[in-house]
Amino acid sequence: MNVLHICANPRPVQESVSKQLAAAFFMRLAERNPDINVTNVDLYQSPPPFLTLPAFRGVWQPVIEAGYKPTTGEYNATAYSRTHAEQLKQADVVVLTMPMWNFSMPAIMKAWLDQVVAPGATFEFEEALIKPLHHIQKLVLLIASADEFKEDDARDGLTREIRATFEFIGVTDIAIAWADGQHGHGEDEAKEHKDIATETAQDIADEVAEMVMPGVVEA
Repeated sequence: MNVLHICANPRPVQESVSKQLAAAFFMRLAERNPDINVTNVDLYQSPPPFLTLPAFRGVWQPVIEAGYKPTTGEYNATAYSRTHAEQLKQADVVVLTMPMWNFSMPAIMKAWLDQVVAPGATFEFEEALIKPLHHIQKLVLLIASADEFKEDDARDGLTREIRATFEFIGVTDIAIAWADGQHGHGEDEAKEHKDIATETAQDIADEVAEMVMPGVVEA
């Protein structure tokens, strides 16, 4: 099983609750299934560019205009997209670690999504339908936020957008561990929320460790 971990948090782990959730998740995963292959991508070490006009045309113009051939400049502008989309396509499970900023994801995560969720890279149009070009079985979100959020909170622009993006390309098994209320709500309450989220992250790791990939026959 291949697990792709994308982290969008510039803070060191001792200052980052979302990274601490990730540490708990991957520690439990390694304990339960040491044979899982994990690829870690720190977006602040390998930052995605924003989509430029050449990159946009290189990806989307062949969809808009039948028979369109990207120019050399447009092809070169999609280098990041091709490399990182290939990583995504090789993953069975994708883990996204991030804080909530201004009620949504960090811009660097959105830039990564714009690069990898692209036609010809991770999906293609088949008449009026979307055909996935990947084999992702599960998406895991490890999130921390300063404020508290109730289920289906109208202020939540993070999980809604990511869920919609991955469901668009056929990923419907989505698990979330969310440490909310981490600032301004008292140390005891923040710790309680963090502890609950940590347990949830570990439970999700247990589920991932026990997953059976399609086509794999258990002995």
